[in-house]
Amino acid sequence: MRIAILAPVGTDKYNQRLFEAVKPVIPPDVDVEVRNLPDGHDCIEYRVDWLQNGYPVVLLAKKLEQEGFDGIWLSDFDMCGVEAAREVIDIPIIGGFSSSAFTALALSSRLSIVTILQSTLAMQRNHMQEYGLEDSFASIRAIDCPVDQLDNLDTVIVKAFQAAMLAVKEDGAQSILLGCTGFVGVAERVSALLEDALQMYVPVIDPNQAGFSMLVSLVRMRLSQSRACYSKDRSA
Repeated sequence: MRIAILAPVGTDKYNQRLFEAVKPVIPPDVDVEVRNLPDGHDCIEYRVDWLQNGYPVVLLAKKLEQEGFDGIWLSDFDMCGVEAAREVIDIPIIGGFSSSAFTALALSSRLSIVTILQSTLAMQRNHMQEYGLEDSFASIRAIDCPVDQLDNLDTVIVKAFQAAMLAVKEDGAQSILLGCTGFVGVAERVSALLEDALQMYVPVIDPNQAGFSMLVSLVRMRLSQSRACYSKDRSA
């Protein structure tokens, strides 16, 4: 099986980190390559970044299908370009929110998102509405940390833990979604800190591992996007 990790940004500086993020869950029979856009914003922190990088995602997704990949993990919690790409390719492509949310809902009934910036709050609240998950939505909290500082792990883990604690104790969250695929090496440590503080286990979902694992399962089951939902664009 060949899986492409598509970083929807115009830089390769995150490629190795994204590979390391999924490395613990790569099956031995799966080959993985990480690709990034040839140009565009180098991170997605605002809607305008998401919009500008979206169409290049579609073009690269089509190229990856032509190269013989079996599926594409689009490493972005906000799923930049995923919906449009599904109209032009037949292999499955999934992004971060839906795979993370439904992983959390397999393990709990109320979830909170811990995200990076104030600029992503409204956009990620909208995901809950679009997928009809408002009744399962406890809260969303930002740690005020831009993407290019997420490799400061000690600081990020402290901030994410503090936000997750408030989500559980004040908002009624039963599981936590990390609302950016730049949260690498964070989920397991935050979950351990929560268990120590709360004396109970609360799952913290790493979007890269959740999304990649779900994609591999879809490929194994020979499933892809529904043409009743995503009509094939024959002109693309």
